[in-house]
Amino acid sequence: MSYVILGRAIKNEYLALGTIFGTVGATLLATSGGKKEAPAAKPTLEQVKDTVKIGASSREEEDFIKQFVADAEKESKH
Repeated sequence: MSYVILGRAIKNEYLALGTIFGTVGATLLATSGGKKEAPAAKPTLEQVKDTVKIGASSREEEDFIKQFVADAEKESKH
């Protein structure tokens, strides 16, 4: 059996194949999407320490703060 579409006789087989290929093609096109960028890696503790600036008024105060942070980190690891 065949159908008349736009004045031409189209067989059922061709209609079935067209439907299957069209559905698969549309599904692949819809699910492919674009490339997603990899999420940025979280900074490590050392990178954070290097980038964070200590707002100390003198060099001694800055050394004291660094020593205090280092002591606090040692205590938290135990």
